[in-house]
Amino acid sequence: MKVTFLGTGTSVGIPSIGCDCDTCLSDDERDKRLRASILIEHEERKILVDASTDFRYQALRCGLKHLDAILFTHAHADHCFGLDDTRPIMFRNKIEIPCYATAVTWEGLRRVYSYAFAPAVSGVPRIIPHTINDRFKLFGLEILPLTVMHGPLPVTAFRINDFAYVTDCHEIPEAALAQLRGLEVLVIDALRFKKHPTHMTLDQALAYIKIVKPHRALLTHISHDIKHAETSGHLPENVEIAYDGLEVTSS
Repeated sequence: MKVTFLGTGTSVGIPSIGCDCDTCLSDDERDKRLRASILIEHEERKILVDASTDFRYQALRCGLKHLDAILFTHAHADHCFGLDDTRPIMFRNKIEIPCYATAVTWEGLRRVYSYAFAPAVSGVPRIIPHTINDRFKLFGLEILPLTVMHGPLPVTAFRINDFAYVTDCHEIPEAALAQLRGLEVLVIDALRFKKHPTHMTLDQALAYIKIVKPHRALLTHISHDIKHAETSGHLPENVEIAYDGLEVTSS
């Protein structure tokens, strides 16, 4: 299974509009972060995790021509506003794309994309909604949805075989934490250094990494507080800052 980071930034992206901080003005390409999303490839199938606000550019940048499914973590704008931009893939390939989300997330998606569920409307995203409650198999992959907390909002983290994607959260409940042990790769939210009410700080992410002990951990959903090269030198040996375009493999 190959995972490509399409975006590793926070909701406003990096550089942030109008900001002249060192990170936003950085020449290091690893400091240029689109909104958070990953693409999973397995046995010629392609699964998108979150259709970010930047999906159109992300898809063009990686040459994406086909999608087999989309998993949604939650319905905040930076994680779902790119769904409409999947239409060219749907129309060109004459397909409907299965989309997987919890009931809570579907409430938000149906509110944002009400037109996609209206009868006899043309030119809208062609999706097949699936509500997830427990583990399921998708194209030979074992998908385990886990609930983490993003402020008061329950967000879905996904364990896929020995890979896990945990974005947009400030707390991982014990039940989810127990399911994150024995990972090859853990991707985890690490917004900034300063405490935040709905996201993890770098120190909080490192504390969870120490508990679950993945072979490799990658930080994502990063703000401009964290400069890639400057911060990387202070991380534990098995922890890295993810960057847009990074590719990793996992069983």
